[in-house]
Amino acid sequence: MRDSTDVFVIGGGPAGLAAAIAARQRGFNVMVADGARPPIDKACGEALMPDAITALERLGVVVPATDAYLLNGVRFLSSGLSADAMFPSGRGGISVRRPVLHRVMIERAAALGVELLWQSVVTGISAEGVQLGGRAIRARWTVGADGNNSRVRRWANLNPHSRTGLRYAFRRHYRVRPWTDRMEVYWGKHSQGFTNPVSSEQVCVAVASPDPELRLDESLLAFPGLHARLRGVEPSSIERGSVSANRKLKRVWRGNVALIGDASGTVDAITGEGLGLSFRQAIVLAECFASGSLSGYNAAHRRLALRPLLMARLMLTLDGRPWMQERTLQAFRERPEIFRRLLALHVGSLSPLDLALDGLSLGWGMLTA
Repeated sequence: MRDSTDVFVIGGGPAGLAAAIAARQRGFNVMVADGARPPIDKACGEALMPDAITALERLGVVVPATDAYLLNGVRFLSSGLSADAMFPSGRGGISVRRPVLHRVMIERAAALGVELLWQSVVTGISAEGVQLGGRAIRARWTVGADGNNSRVRRWANLNPHSRTGLRYAFRRHYRVRPWTDRMEVYWGKHSQGFTNPVSSEQVCVAVASPDPELRLDESLLAFPGLHARLRGVEPSSIERGSVSANRKLKRVWRGNVALIGDASGTVDAITGEGLGLSFRQAIVLAECFASGSLSGYNAAHRRLALRPLLMARLMLTLDGRPWMQERTLQAFRERPEIFRRLLALHVGSLSPLDLALDGLSLGWGMLTA
């Protein structure tokens, strides 16, 4: 282990590995430390949107086709109604098990020469670097990629934030042949269910709700169609849970410390954009390293988060409003171009200006549906 490095990343999940890979692509020496042993699993929907795939490709990360399932679009379902749209430009997303994605990213980082320190706990940071157990490692830049409850965020005095809509999500896999190549979103009165195939014999199912006591088995009753599909089907993984919210920090860097991924703020899991957002943040952060200054990172970080936050707020306006869910799906069915364009906006193929124009169209469609 070296006593110094250009970039020291605290947290070896996908966000931290993306930051390490992007910095290494710029020629920096990089070290990553994490207290866990890989591969690391985490409760998430495991679907990567087309824009997330594009960002991964820029990092040189390629998930083998044998380890992923192609997703061609999104389907909304509520009260016996359904509407679906293909991803724009014929570019699909993929669904991949979290440990598989983690393994592929570790292999890419190692191939680039990133020094990976597993089961290694950072106990403090300073302007000179980090404290790793009983050793001091000098670093020009320190990156906090240590998740929602980031210690780096606290150490760097970057905690002030605004948060809306704290919710609770639970995920489990089922051993069943996929019935669609779409990512499905089921709308209940006070919860949403999500499904996406992760292989030819396995489907990932997740549920999000404001109720911290609600668990997956009970919550599936709110989605009769999905519940019927899973009746008698054997689970193939344990149930995992996590919190979900739109959280925006006032600042995401201070001195020589920058935050990335969930440590730097979050978007609600309903968007499926958490990982993709962290990959794009990593690319921008490496550009700041190359410029010799973090001064532009805050503005760039906000620009990247704008679209996912807008989409999260738009989608969550349907939460707890069954009548609005029904009218929205009716509008999508009768005017499918609206759904297609909103999905294109969601994955970055249209600008936020189009959101206002399509919002007017959707409002008119709901009135006339």
